[in-house]
Amino acid sequence: MKSVKKLMLGVAVAGLTATASFADTIKIAFIDPLSGPFASTGTNGLHQYQFAADAVVNENGGVLGGMNFEIVPFDNKISPKESLIQLQVAIDQGIRFIAQGNSSGVANALTDAIAKHNSRNPDDRVLFLNYAAVDPALTNDKCNFWHFRFDANADIKMDALTDVIAQNDGIKKIYVIGQDYSFGKAVAAAAVGMLGAKRPDIEIVGNELHPIGKVKDFTPYARKIVASGADAMITGNWGSDMVGLGKAVIENGFEGPIYTYYAAGSGITAAIGESGKGRIRLIAEGQINPPVSDEASAMYKAYKAKHPDGNIDQPRIFNVIGMLAKAIEGAGTADDVVAVAKQLEGMEYQSIWGSKLFMRPQDHQLIQDMHIQVHTDEGVEFDYDGSGFGVVRESTVSMASMDIATTCNMERP
Repeated sequence: MKSVKKLMLGVAVAGLTATASFADTIKIAFIDPLSGPFASTGTNGLHQYQFAADAVVNENGGVLGGMNFEIVPFDNKISPKESLIQLQVAIDQGIRFIAQGNSSGVANALTDAIAKHNSRNPDDRVLFLNYAAVDPALTNDKCNFWHFRFDANADIKMDALTDVIAQNDGIKKIYVIGQDYSFGKAVAAAAVGMLGAKRPDIEIVGNELHPIGKVKDFTPYARKIVASGADAMITGNWGSDMVGLGKAVIENGFEGPIYTYYAAGSGITAAIGESGKGRIRLIAEGQINPPVSDEASAMYKAYKAKHPDGNIDQPRIFNVIGMLAKAIEGAGTADDVVAVAKQLEGMEYQSIWGSKLFMRPQDHQLIQDMHIQVHTDEGVEFDYDGSGFGVVRESTVSMASMDIATTCNMERP
C-alpha cells in the first residue's frame, strides 16, 4: 500500500472515477438501504465501498491496464421487492457485479433472481458479492455458483461466540433475542444448538423474535430479559434495532455480558457509550484496535480524513474490493463473470486487517479469522462515531470453521 501521504492524496482525488467514461470503469452496483430506519448502516457501507475502490484499486493504477472501479448506489429501502427492481435497473445499465449485505431476506431474494437471470441470459451474467448477509442457507442448501459470501455466516460466528461463553462458568442462564426474519432465526437456532452441545447446563430462559425495523420502544423486551434472571444475552440485531435493544436492556438494569454480531459503528457505539463499556462484546472479522500494521493504521487515518464522522466498521468491504480486483486481473477480463468467478473460487488473499482469507470453493464461503471484541474507551486508537469508544480485540479464533460441514451441492456453468 502507498504511504500515508499518498493515501491522503488519493482521498483528495477520490471523486475522479465518477467522471471517467463507461469504457474506463468497472461498475459495481451497491444495493442496500440508503433511506429509512437502516439508512445510516447502508450509507456508512457505501462510503466504505467508495473509499476502498479508490484506495485499493483506482489510486494504484486500476486493473487490466488502468480500468477503475466505480461504485453505483441503489437504494433498496431494505425491501426484497425493491431490491429486485434495483437489481434489474443495474443489469439494464450493464453492471455485472452486485454488492449487497444488509438483510439476509434481501440476499435470499437477490441470489434466486440472479441465478434465474444468469440461466436465461448467458451473455449477460452477473455476480453477487455478498458482504454481510449471513443466513447459513446462502452457502448451504441455497448456494449457487454466482454467489460469494465475504462475511462469516451466522453459524461460524456463533461457533466462535459459544466457545467463549462456554468458558465462562458464571453464565448459567442466557436470553436469546433477535429480528424476526431468516438471519434472526438462524442466530437463535445456532445459539440453542451450540450451547446445548458445549454447555448443556446453561438454561435458555428466553428465545424471542421481534419485528425487524418496526419496534420504536424496546422497554417491554428489556424488562422481560431482566425479569428472566439471565446472566448473559445473545442478539444478532443490527442497525437501529441494535441501538434500541442495547440501550433499553442497559437502562432497565441488565448487568450481564451482551454478546452481539453487529453492535459497533453506524451510530451504535455513540448511542451506547459509557453504559456498554466492558459489557458489549461482538464477533467480527478484521482487527481495528490495536492496529495490526502501519499500513492498516494509515488506511484508517485516510478514511477518517475523508469521512470524519464515519468508521471502517466493516473491514470485509476492503476484502471484497481487493479480491475482486485480483480475480479480474487473473481472469484477464471483467466481462466474462464465469472466468472471474473461477478466479475467486479457492482464492487465498492477505487482508490489510491482518487475516489470511480463503474463499472455500465448494460453497463460496470466505474463511477467515474471527475476533471477539469488547466495547471500551481503553486502548482505542480508532474510535467509532466520534464517541471516544471503539472495539478492542480480546481473543481470536484462527480461520474459524475451516472444516465446518456444508450441504451445498453447487451446479457450475
